[in-house]
Amino acid sequence: MSRLSPIGFKEIIKLPSMAISGGSITFKTVSLQSDKFVVVKEDDKKKIAIVTTGSQRVKRLNNLGNPPIDQAIMNPTAEVVALRSADGTGGSNLNIFDLAMKAETKSTKLPEKVVYWKWVSEKKIGIVTMKSVYHWAMDGSSTPQKMFDRTEAKMESHWDGMVQVINYHESKDGNWLILGGLAQGKGGRGIVGVLQVHSVKMGASQPAMASTAACFASVTLEGRTAPSNLICFTKDAGGPVLHILELDGKSKETTFSKKVKLQLSAADDFPVSIHADNAMGTLFILTRKSFLLCVEITTGKMFFANKSSSKVIASCPSSQGGICTVDKEGKVGHFFVERKTVVKFICEALKDYDTGLKMATRYNLPGADQYIEKQFNVLMNQQRYDEAMRMTATSPQGVLRTVAILQRFKSLPRINNQPAILYYFNILLGTPGATLNAIESIELAKPIIQSGRPQGLQHIRGWLQQKKLTCSEDLGDALKSVDLKLALTVYSTAKVPEKVIACFLALSSKEQDDKKAKRIYEEIIKYAKNCNYVPQYSTLVGQLHRVNPVRAKDFALVLIAQEEKGEQLVNVGQLADTFMLAQDVKATTNILLEYLRPRGDRAEDAALQTRVLQINLVHNNPRVADAILDSSDYSFSHFDKLKIAMSCENVGLYDRALEFYSDMKDYKRVLGHAPNMKLEHLQSFFGKLSPEEAIECLTQMLKNGVRANLRNVVEIAKKWSAQFTPQALIEMFEEFSCYEGIYWYTVSFVSESKDKDLVFKCIEAGVKCSATVPQAIKFVTQICRVHEHYDAKEVKEFLLDANLRRDPRPLIYVCDRFGYVDELTEYMWKNKMEQLIQAYVQRMNVKATPVVVGTLLHLNAPEEFIKKLIESMRPPADDAKFVAKLVLECEKVNRLVILQPWLESQMADDSKDPEIYNGIAKIYVDTGTGKKAEKFLTENNMYDPATVGKFCESRDPMLAVVAYRKANGACDEQLIEVTNKNGFFKDQAKYLVQREDMELWGRVLDEDNKYRRELIDQVVATALPAAESPKQVSITVKAFMNADLPNELIELLERLILHDTGGNADFRNNKNLQNLLILTAIKADKARVMDYVNRLDNYEGPQIAKIASHPEHKLYDEAFFIYKKFNMGVEAIQVLLQCKEDIEKASDFASTWDKPDVWVILGKAQLDQKMTKDAITSFLKADDPQYFEEVIFAAKTDELFVNLIDFLLMARSKLKSPILDNELIYSYAKTDKLGELEDFLEQKNHAKYPEIGERLYQQKLYLAAKIIYKHIKDNSKLALCYVRLKEYKNAVDAATDADKEPVWKEVCFACVDAEEFKLAQRCAMHIVVKDANLLELCQHYEMRGYFNELIEVLEAGITLKRTHQGLFTQLGISYCRYKEEKLMQHIKDYWSRLNIPRLLNTCRQNQKWLEVVHLYSYYSQHDNAIETLMDHSSVCWSHELFKKTINQVANSEMFYKGIEFYLQEQPLLLNNLCMDLSPKLDHKRVVTIIKRRGHLPLIKEYLLSVQNMDHEVINEAVNSLFYEEEDHKNLLKSVDTYQKFDQLTLATKLKKHELLEFRRIAAHIYKINQRFEDSIELSKSDAMWDDAMKTAEASKDKKFAESLLYFFVEKKEYECFSACLYTCYELVRPDVVLELAWRNNLMHFVMPYMIQTFTDYTVKMATLSGKVTKLEEKLADDSKEENKDDIPPTPLIGSNLPMITAGPMGGIPMTTAPPPMMGGPMGGPPPMMGGPPMGGPMGGPMGGPPTQGSPFFNQ
Repeated sequence: MSRLSPIGFKEIIKLPSMAISGGSITFKTVSLQSDKFVVVKEDDKKKIAIVTTGSQRVKRLNNLGNPPIDQAIMNPTAEVVALRSADGTGGSNLNIFDLAMKAETKSTKLPEKVVYWKWVSEKKIGIVTMKSVYHWAMDGSSTPQKMFDRTEAKMESHWDGMVQVINYHESKDGNWLILGGLAQGKGGRGIVGVLQVHSVKMGASQPAMASTAACFASVTLEGRTAPSNLICFTKDAGGPVLHILELDGKSKETTFSKKVKLQLSAADDFPVSIHADNAMGTLFILTRKSFLLCVEITTGKMFFANKSSSKVIASCPSSQGGICTVDKEGKVGHFFVERKTVVKFICEALKDYDTGLKMATRYNLPGADQYIEKQFNVLMNQQRYDEAMRMTATSPQGVLRTVAILQRFKSLPRINNQPAILYYFNILLGTPGATLNAIESIELAKPIIQSGRPQGLQHIRGWLQQKKLTCSEDLGDALKSVDLKLALTVYSTAKVPEKVIACFLALSSKEQDDKKAKRIYEEIIKYAKNCNYVPQYSTLVGQLHRVNPVRAKDFALVLIAQEEKGEQLVNVGQLADTFMLAQDVKATTNILLEYLRPRGDRAEDAALQTRVLQINLVHNNPRVADAILDSSDYSFSHFDKLKIAMSCENVGLYDRALEFYSDMKDYKRVLGHAPNMKLEHLQSFFGKLSPEEAIECLTQMLKNGVRANLRNVVEIAKKWSAQFTPQALIEMFEEFSCYEGIYWYTVSFVSESKDKDLVFKCIEAGVKCSATVPQAIKFVTQICRVHEHYDAKEVKEFLLDANLRRDPRPLIYVCDRFGYVDELTEYMWKNKMEQLIQAYVQRMNVKATPVVVGTLLHLNAPEEFIKKLIESMRPPADDAKFVAKLVLECEKVNRLVILQPWLESQMADDSKDPEIYNGIAKIYVDTGTGKKAEKFLTENNMYDPATVGKFCESRDPMLAVVAYRKANGACDEQLIEVTNKNGFFKDQAKYLVQREDMELWGRVLDEDNKYRRELIDQVVATALPAAESPKQVSITVKAFMNADLPNELIELLERLILHDTGGNADFRNNKNLQNLLILTAIKADKARVMDYVNRLDNYEGPQIAKIASHPEHKLYDEAFFIYKKFNMGVEAIQVLLQCKEDIEKASDFASTWDKPDVWVILGKAQLDQKMTKDAITSFLKADDPQYFEEVIFAAKTDELFVNLIDFLLMARSKLKSPILDNELIYSYAKTDKLGELEDFLEQKNHAKYPEIGERLYQQKLYLAAKIIYKHIKDNSKLALCYVRLKEYKNAVDAATDADKEPVWKEVCFACVDAEEFKLAQRCAMHIVVKDANLLELCQHYEMRGYFNELIEVLEAGITLKRTHQGLFTQLGISYCRYKEEKLMQHIKDYWSRLNIPRLLNTCRQNQKWLEVVHLYSYYSQHDNAIETLMDHSSVCWSHELFKKTINQVANSEMFYKGIEFYLQEQPLLLNNLCMDLSPKLDHKRVVTIIKRRGHLPLIKEYLLSVQNMDHEVINEAVNSLFYEEEDHKNLLKSVDTYQKFDQLTLATKLKKHELLEFRRIAAHIYKINQRFEDSIELSKSDAMWDDAMKTAEASKDKKFAESLLYFFVEKKEYECFSACLYTCYELVRPDVVLELAWRNNLMHFVMPYMIQTFTDYTVKMATLSGKVTKLEEKLADDSKEENKDDIPPTPLIGSNLPMITAGPMGGIPMTTAPPPMMGGPMGGPPPMMGGPPMGGPMGGPMGGPPTQGSPFFNQ
């Protein structure tokens, strides 16, 4: 757009840059609801792309659902997306998702299909279906609410068919709705608009109008105070007309309406969307061809009409004003009213001043300043003051509201009995939306404040609340003395932070409520942060402390509290200094602690920690310091510890001193006070020492007194035991033989210790100090009883030696716990502690009885004592082995009999303990009562057979067998071992048969068993024949099988089944045994199998046959015999076919058997053997088509189509399968039975014609395929068949009927190959309309060399209605390659429809550089165009083209490249180029470039044209040209006019020039630069007296003037001397002139000068005398008035006025310099008789500044 354009444009984002393909950017796939989001449905990626324009990020949602999402629309402001999809039943599913929460917020389902929807507001979606319009609220759980029904097309309607909805709007108040769309007009009228307007209040719609675009607007109309609802729509009335109507108007007379004729560039163009910018009162109208029109609503003025961009596919109002658009290239842009230029454009370009002024006034726009000022002056001159004031009040940008205007108003007469300025202020205050500017606000407020009336302040307060006044610092200053809070408000609004904070502090100093004061301080911090102001808080606190110390502390605490929030506002050290200046220790401590507490213990706070402690220690507050150190809130550790330690020791805080010292000498000195220190502090101190230091200090404490320090030492040792190590501590105590210390130290943790030595030390110390610590022995007993970690042997031996006769409990517990019961028993027996033994066994540990009894037996204790010890004892319930251990102890010494009474008594009590009975059994066996023992073992079930059996083996093996058998399998191994060892095989065989245990059989029948043969003989001979049940036989047989004893098993089974041995008859006919016999024979003796299967009948024939036919056994004849015996023909023939592979015998068997199932199996086998013909015969005999697929495959493989036809006919009678029908068709085709094929097609069948047709086509059976395709009317395939049959005319006709792209391509390519170009072109017209097919078509033509024919096709293609960019582009490429003479015209005619980058690439490849330049220009890549012109200037350059192109480049660097290019190739045209580019060039750079080449004369005209910019480089270049050309006139003019250059350098250069005029210019330059002496000397050297005199006069320096006089006298140039007197009249002193003339006899030359001088002095004296007289009269009158009020008069002379009051004229102020002749003999100045007063206007004695202090605090 031009520089002065009313509409601005800003590119927001390009969708392709977000990886969105161009194919996805269409009208149907792009949704634009606001300028914040763009939604694109990417069908190629199955995604929904949501582009955020602000952050330029894209978020993609998967679109993989079934059905997929139809459309997505984003909420205008929030990250909320609405999704729409079909529900599969003709309805629509609608869902709303919150992307931020990643959750669905709402969903609904409509039974109708949604054709259009949009967000009509942030909380509401408008939904349009085929019949109705709904609103769906986002809040709550409401469903879509029906708003109205859509208007249907009727006979009288102006449209036909369905309406495509393109917009829907709701008015701002929600009372009106409009639905717009496009439809086909009646009678072939083309596209027409359909607009339905609905009134929500009335619940009715107006008849549909023929409008293509509409919207609502809300604008405040002229003369109105509130915005009005307007409807804006277009209608066709011989061209589009915009109608703007007010809705809900009160009357026809007052209802606003406008009609605007819209001027469109194309007759077939029409508006498709209208958007209102209410803030700028502008309608943005987009047309179908993407033209943008802008109309001002209130005036109806169309002020902009231009092409917006390429095809716009979506648009919406922008939140920043204007509209947001998306074009087909994916560019998202923002069109808006350009506030800075719109008014200027309307006024200057359109010459519509009235509209421009109205827009400037209404929307406060710049650009009409001069017109407004001109109109204002007219009104003022006509004394129309009211209108002028109102115009000033509403002037845009406040252009008239200046100080000068206010002064003019002040000078006006009163209006309506009030000052004119006040009248103006009343107009401003009464103007809605008007605000007084800063100057006006002060002018209005000052008189009100000076009046001191409360009502006046109320008015000011009200005006501030209404924002009628502009807040400023001056206004706040005026208010602060009368209302501090009001001043605070003004300062805050005016953004004067230092005074806002001062007001806050002044308020807080007077505040009594602590909470309110704290809120004020927080408000100060918040305010400073918001306005980015950093005040000096320390200074503020100090000022506040002088007024209110308490509030100062509160303020300081609030400041340091901000540290917790991560920001440091004040230096705490400075705050502390502020309070300590006033010796405020308490406040200082409070502040420092409050600062340090939240920070924790930091190294950088060391100085502050030291300071807060030192303050309190030095100022006699040791308790405070101690409390600080003791508090958990602070935990200081980085302070100066030595300094604090010394202070603590001085004030008696020894524990703190000890904590902070670091030298051992200091430690030992302070520890002398240890008994007076707190234990916890001592413990803490020792915790910081190294173990060596700690032991040394503890030793020192014990040296200072064991008894006095023992408790502390023990407690410290307990605390840091792990650190100091128990070994070192115990050694320390042992050094002082302090066992009591060891005991008290170890007793605290020994219970949990795992150190055996440490526990022993505790026990040892406890025993040794038990005399002084009675409870020690009890603790030792407890340790011995429960502790798990001590050396029991060591402790036992120590206790045994300790002679604990008085209390041996520690020894008892140790021996009892750790298995030293025998030693304990021996100790107590030898020490005659029988009662303790009895008590220990009976009450303490019953379980130890066996050991005690065993020990007593070894000690030969009396039997009576032992029996008495156990007679009343009951076995403990938790020791199941008690009796066993007791029996074992007695058994060891062979004294079991001693237990017999006790055991029998337990047995009599019905004990369940097997050990009791084991003992009894052992006693019975051992005492030799065999029968009694055998009876007991047989009848008793309570003893343990294994134990007793083991005991019996060495005494009576048969009793062992009896015992083991009693175990019922638990002692099988022992029983087998005993029987084998003693030869009891018969008993073993019977036991095994009766046990029925396969695992046991496996062990005894194992080949490693050396007794197996003897056992088998007993099993076969005696055990198995005597078996009582079939199960015993079965298990035995299985055992033989598992043991792999087939021969023995066969012998056994034959004996049971085939031989009559007198056994059980059931065994002979047992099926399992017969099966087993045959199977065993199959494995072991195959020769017997045929005899067995023939003789036996009760066996499982099929299973046996299956096993026999297994490849492992290969008994195929036996298997075949079994199948025949059991009438299983299928299995029999399978044996022949699969096992024996004898197909001939199988065929004979099938003929004999003659059953279908056998024929089928035979057929399948023949089929597998590639005997296809025989197989077909077998299947026909079976009349079974089940293997039809294999038969079809085999027959096709062997080309047996004739036989296959018979099979297929049979199969079709059985099955209804498309495969059969397809294969039958194929067989007919292969056998050329086309007649039968046609007959078959006429019959009802299940063939899949497309499939078989494609198959025939692929097999090149084109005649048969043609019959099929003709039958199903598949013109696409039929056309291809015609192509293969070379019937091209028929192929084209069929393709016409098919009308499909692939078919057209195939037929077209075939016609090209056959050189049927007319037919090919006819086909190509259907191909080229789509860009995707065009390239392939062109390549086909080009590869065959048919270039002219291709061009003919493309030229015909661009005349079609359905053309596209690719077609024009491809034609251009073809011209470029094959007909270059047509290329340029083609580009000029169709550049807007070309894919320029693609054609550019081709042109560059073919070196069509002129065309490349034009393409770059059309593509707006003017930089590249210029580079091409320069790189290939020999073939494409022209001066006019270059100038036209370079003026459009965006990169300014190209200008200078162009200049370089012209310097090299077209230097004579360079000046013309620079003149043309002048507004865009950096002239300094241009001059630098050309000056470097030495060609400045080439651009002289250009330099002169731009010299008015007064750039230094340009001026120097021009001056150098004039210098070289010796053009002194223009050089002088240039020097005078443009003075930005190095003047002195030029002057130096010029003063050496040979021409006088150039030297005069040098003198002139020196004069301009105030180098007057150089200028005068140069003029004098050239005798240019006039120039010298003018220079002296210009210098205003009497030195140069008087020296020039002397020079003229010396040179005897008396006329020049006289002339100089008048030229330098104001500079030369009369006395000097008179003396010089008198000395050189030149009085007649100076007399005119002297006469003039005396005349001037006379006039000046008369004037001064008159002024003095008037001043004295005025002072006299003032004195009289003052005398009336008894005030003494103030003398003029010597007064304290701030002026010079004494001078040569007696107290008259000096206004001019004294006359030269009033001085000394040579005219020197007279002596000063007065001077300025010492006082100043501020009133100080020396005129100094006022006393310093805050203006808000009373000092």
